[in-house]
Amino acid sequence: MNNKPAILGIGAWVPDFRLTNFDLEKLMDTNNNWILERTGIKERRILKEGTGSSFLGIKAVENLISKTFLNPNIIDLLICCTSNPDYKVPSTASIIAKETGIVNAACFDISAACAGFIYALDIAFSHIKLGRYKNILIVAAENLSSMTQYNDRGTGILFGDAGAAVLIGPSENEFGIEDVLIKSEVSGAEQIIVRGGGSKMPFNEENFNSDLRYIRQDGKAVFKSAVLAMANVTKEILEKNKCEKNTINYLIPHQANLRIIEAVAKQMDFPMSKIPVNIEKYGNTSSVTIPLVLFEWENIMKKGDKIVLTAFGSGFSFGACYLQKAY
Repeated sequence: MNNKPAILGIGAWVPDFRLTNFDLEKLMDTNNNWILERTGIKERRILKEGTGSSFLGIKAVENLISKTFLNPNIIDLLICCTSNPDYKVPSTASIIAKETGIVNAACFDISAACAGFIYALDIAFSHIKLGRYKNILIVAAENLSSMTQYNDRGTGILFGDAGAAVLIGPSENEFGIEDVLIKSEVSGAEQIIVRGGGSKMPFNEENFNSDLRYIRQDGKAVFKSAVLAMANVTKEILEKNKCEKNTINYLIPHQANLRIIEAVAKQMDFPMSKIPVNIEKYGNTSSVTIPLVLFEWENIMKKGDKIVLTAFGSGFSFGACYLQKAY
């Protein structure tokens, strides 16, 4: 039996509503050129209030099923990566499974912010290699708009909502996931944070409508740390697998900010022509950004292409995955 893990299919979904930079001009002291110059973002998709991250995940799974004719009964593990689950309990993974007919899977959520997809890949990679599970579904579901304050120029311009579903299973050929590395730099644990709503600072009648509900970050510190972390972990995974940088067909960094993506490319001396970018359409969708790129470039990337994925998020959590496209 081939226990080499591989990505076997990808689905994705984004809401219809577009929040443009020109819309944001009416909500805060900013303008289209200022946002474009600093982030590369033109618009972001926003989910209807009261719908929740699970809705994004459900739609992405439905898209995957319709594309690949996947039988939901064969899924034996469902991992949901989300920064904003529907509830404290139950897991968002369980809700997604219930609504999509996935009845034979163990389900759980992970919280690794923008690096969540890489962390979930690491879990799936290990389980497939060990033969413990055969068909693992990673669902990235991020309703970030519900914890974004749209009069804050530091964060209100960045985030959008999206969902993606990625099927991981044993490869049917020699191609697949070669390696995954995940890391943390805990000195930055509170530099990207939502302070309210947890056990340390639960919401009550007095603070529910306060700024504690929203994402806050130290932009300059995050920028510097993100560039160095993604560049270094990418170099490390290539060196570990004795893979020359010039043989890589695509490098896909987390789509946090165009300046960060360009700085990672410069730090690695890697051509931007080999780095797919779609941040201008969706903004930063946290753990969804990488699978959303894979989804949009699915028919452009060829079987056997060498691809490196790398991400960085709150915690600080970061990591990289080296793979060859299996289909």
